[in-house]
Amino acid sequence: MTELSPVLSAIDQHHIDKRRYPHGIAFMDGQYLPMSEAKISVLDWGLLHSDATYDTVHVWNGRFFRLNLHLDRFLAGVERLRMKLPYDRERIASILDRCVALSGHQSAYVEMICTRGSSPTFSRDPRQAENRFIAFAVPYGSVANKEQLERGLHVAISETVRIPPNSVDPTIKNYHWLDLVKGLFDAYDKGAETALILDTNGHVAEGPGFNVFLVKDGSLRTPAFGVLPGITRRTVLDLCAEIGLPASAGEITRDDIKTADEVFITSTAGGIMPVTRIDDTKISKGQVGSVTRRLTNLYWQKHADPAWSTAVIYA
Repeated sequence: MTELSPVLSAIDQHHIDKRRYPHGIAFMDGQYLPMSEAKISVLDWGLLHSDATYDTVHVWNGRFFRLNLHLDRFLAGVERLRMKLPYDRERIASILDRCVALSGHQSAYVEMICTRGSSPTFSRDPRQAENRFIAFAVPYGSVANKEQLERGLHVAISETVRIPPNSVDPTIKNYHWLDLVKGLFDAYDKGAETALILDTNGHVAEGPGFNVFLVKDGSLRTPAFGVLPGITRRTVLDLCAEIGLPASAGEITRDDIKTADEVFITSTAGGIMPVTRIDDTKISKGQVGSVTRRLTNLYWQKHADPAWSTAVIYA
């Protein structure tokens, strides 16, 4: 047997990852793994081409919130991207539950992902890729921290334009975030904490991982064009219908949002979060508004309601 050349002998047989990861459990290729062991190939189209869809549901006090709506959206996205899952809806729900149970988290951020995967021959034909399902559960996190939730966020409006909906369908939750990330850096440059970016008509669209609402004269409005129809956004609309608050989706200009009585953002990661400053304009005199507080309280109360939530099976 010939000896390996110096170059070949320098090839490591296993990858050593010295990075730190949050405590949690992932599911990949039929295995439940610590987060530090959950890896995808550098040849996966999800990495190389952002060719993936995902959904995120949260667990609060041991209960998934609106899990069925998240599963609906995830499965619809998979179908519209012409991907195939190795598991049916019930099995996916069971995997998510198991990730949470194994992690031990009572409150968790839980993600389900389907990537295009990769081709054994590195083919550039997406039909030859082997699609891949991944799930994980890590500690619950919020777009806004405790201090920001109490005083309200400072948001800047970026001139960055959201990817047009006729290019990338925003109803399919995706990882096309370069426009949102650019908006974030624009906001940081202005001393703000997060960003809103614009649609192709120059109107307010959404932010990095969240939808936005304004309150004016007792009525709520949220952008309709070119935005992700978020589950928390839908929950706010459902709550408004339940308590008789007028709410609609439509066009929102920069002047509209800066002259609003109240503004808040919505996300699975944080729920309903107040905004008290947009650029240099104070909203609601810089205080969290009464409508925002009312909806926030109702939102968290629903987390214990069996009609809106599902218990994790920890046994």
